[in-house]
Amino acid sequence: MRSYRGILLALFATGPAQAQEVSVSEGSELYRTYCWQCHGFEATGDGPMAEMLAIRTPDLTKLAGENGGVFPIDRIAEQIDGRSQLLAHGGEMPIFGAVFETDQQIAVALPSGQPMMVGLPLANLLAFLESIQSE
Repeated sequence: MRSYRGILLALFATGPAQAQEVSVSEGSELYRTYCWQCHGFEATGDGPMAEMLAIRTPDLTKLAGENGGVFPIDRIAEQIDGRSQLLAHGGEMPIFGAVFETDQQIAVALPSGQPMMVGLPLANLLAFLESIQSE
């Protein structure tokens, strides 16, 4: 099984629910639901909506390569959930924070080693994105 450096520090559930495991396949499904329209089926930035945006849609397979070989999990999580805003089509990138909110929180390890709490669906999407990084 491929190891995803930085994705999983520990599993936590906020409440009596059992801890869940991060799933790359569930992250892939979330990508196919919410992200492909702009980022493309192969996550290379060539989705059908990309040409309508005010900025170039990033190639999500090169995030680690453009960050010194380290997947920038904190920056990506913050752009997806709205903690960090990104201009796109004359406004912000759609904020999916509410979509990924859940009581089941996962601590993901940042490149610094510090934990960052995110909902399980966002952890799944981050695991998928890390899994598609090109060498």
